[in-house]
Amino acid sequence: MTERPSPSRDASWRSEAEQPPLPPARFAYERHTWKEIAHLLANLPSSLLGFVYVVTVLSTGAFLTVTVIGFPLLAAGLVGARQLGKLERARARALLGVRVDEPSPLPLRGGRNGFFPQLWLALKDPVGWRTILYDFIRLPWGILTFVITLTSLFVLWPVLPFIARGLANADRAMVRGLLSPSDELERRIAELESDRGVVVDTAAADLRRIERDLHDGAQARLVNLAMGLGLAKEKLLEDPDAAAAMVDEAHGEVKLALQELRDLARGIHPAVLTDRGLDAALSAVASRCTVPVKVTVDLQCRPVQAIEGIAYFTVSELLQNISKHSGAKTASVDVWRVNDRLLIQVWDNGRGGARLDGGTGMRGLADRLDAVDGLFVIESPQGGPTTVTAELPWRDRAAEKG
Repeated sequence: MTERPSPSRDASWRSEAEQPPLPPARFAYERHTWKEIAHLLANLPSSLLGFVYVVTVLSTGAFLTVTVIGFPLLAAGLVGARQLGKLERARARALLGVRVDEPSPLPLRGGRNGFFPQLWLALKDPVGWRTILYDFIRLPWGILTFVITLTSLFVLWPVLPFIARGLANADRAMVRGLLSPSDELERRIAELESDRGVVVDTAAADLRRIERDLHDGAQARLVNLAMGLGLAKEKLLEDPDAAAAMVDEAHGEVKLALQELRDLARGIHPAVLTDRGLDAALSAVASRCTVPVKVTVDLQCRPVQAIEGIAYFTVSELLQNISKHSGAKTASVDVWRVNDRLLIQVWDNGRGGARLDGGTGMRGLADRLDAVDGLFVIESPQGGPTTVTAELPWRDRAAEKG
């Protein structure tokens, strides 16, 4: 009888081809360790690039500040530094696992504030200057980490993971400390400084409009009225009938001047808005529109006066645009509140094609809303319809009084 191989002899009994496969070869370090090593070795070329850029920008910009191109060149260098910071954040995310949010973009809004305010905003950008500092101090650190890591790969292999972890943690701290976005207060200060220029420009434009309307309208009529009454006084005894006719004409001028003053006062702040709120004020505006307008206001209470005024003038100007430019047959205005936001939507079935840069005052409305943390969105394809949505922050009038 053939003897079966015992279990103790089973391994030697099997042929070499039947032996179980060996486990696959693995690196001695974990994947995260290799990523840290790769980051440390890449520090040298990265830091060298950043250092050369920073030195070139600062030296060239500082040398040319005596000319007209020095400060613009320095501002452009700071904007470029932002891009270097973006690359470094991406490298830290991929190799070190550092999750750092991108900073808010500079609020350079299409040149509306003029060249010099935008130049000043770029020159004092805290994100750009922190990136400059980061790239400036990185060169010696990049050389140090490259040399230590490369040497440890051949000499200190058993302890390299600990060395890489310590150096990588220092890199993580630098990225978080210098390449993180500005805190909320710093960001809001920059935005408010930019918006302050918009508010000042808008107020100055409103004052010029009021001055022009007074000069060309009511003031001119009152001057003519005074002259007419003077002539009527001279003719009172010589020609009573002519004097009476002049007085009647002056009476008509008084009525026209009063109407123009009322219209001007309505353009500054209508009494109906102060007394009765948005519903009545917007209904009054809609009644003067050449297109039938349906007004729906769903508000349980009134917002503060500043927000209420901006909402009123936004709708007023949009309805004027509908009357002058849209060719619409019908329009609607809806106002409602969602949590801490006041929403306005103005719709018309006109020809469409409205744009922010279309010369119909849309850019001014967008700027005015943006200055108070509002939003302004236009959807107006060619052929229509047009829908304009405005959003404003909500603050209760009762809370303001309290």
